[in-house]
Amino acid sequence: MAVSVQGLSLTLGGNDIISDITTRFRKGELTIILGPNGTGKSSLLKLLSQEWKGNGSICLHDKDIDEWTPQNRASFLGVLPQSSDLSFAFNVREVVEMGGLSLSVSQQALAEIADEYMEKTDVLHLAGRIYPTLSGGEKQRVHLARVLTQISQAKHDKILLLDEPTSALDLSHQHKTLRLAREIASSGGAVIAVIHDLNLAAQYADRIIMLNGGFIIADGDPDQVITSDIIQRVYRWPVDVFRHPERGHPVVMG
Repeated sequence: MAVSVQGLSLTLGGNDIISDITTRFRKGELTIILGPNGTGKSSLLKLLSQEWKGNGSICLHDKDIDEWTPQNRASFLGVLPQSSDLSFAFNVREVVEMGGLSLSVSQQALAEIADEYMEKTDVLHLAGRIYPTLSGGEKQRVHLARVLTQISQAKHDKILLLDEPTSALDLSHQHKTLRLAREIASSGGAVIAVIHDLNLAAQYADRIIMLNGGFIIADGDPDQVITSDIIQRVYRWPVDVFRHPERGHPVVMG
């Protein structure tokens, strides 16, 4: 297992945000977390990344998370937050290469690694642009390249946490980003992503966790979780679920 949690809970301002979650995330899988607004999806990622501290235990690669030093943890655990504020006039290449400051490589090798991930995230042509001048979607892809550069030496131990990685992206880049996430999972990494689009989740996820009110309501493959009954119960909106005529995954119409 890449990540395992036992009895994970979080209370903020007297409100239970995450309630006694116990689950595991396997290497080689893209897990997508779904659920309505305010149901604890991003909070769960913040607990897994240790941005927030809650109750319960978290293990990374069968070792308690507190036994990893922050530097060692950062070598294999990459986190893409919903937004990343950066107002300095760095160019895109400089921002991406920030992810590799702790790598044991030469400056030339770092530049090659950054080029690889800028190409994968379709921002290589923006390498000389000043970061604050970019659109929201371009910034999102730049930070994804930065995070992938950070964990580039982890090989098969990568853990990638993506908080709404497609929220600012156009249609083609939404699909390219999730294909890249699938590629990382297929190469042995564990990818855990929060998104809102049910159809994107159904198309790309190996596994879907449905949260509601801080609890896991459903956990399984897309066919098990993307059903009209579960969606109507969680989102309180009537939907129909069909089978994609070519790919076979569920398609939600509402």
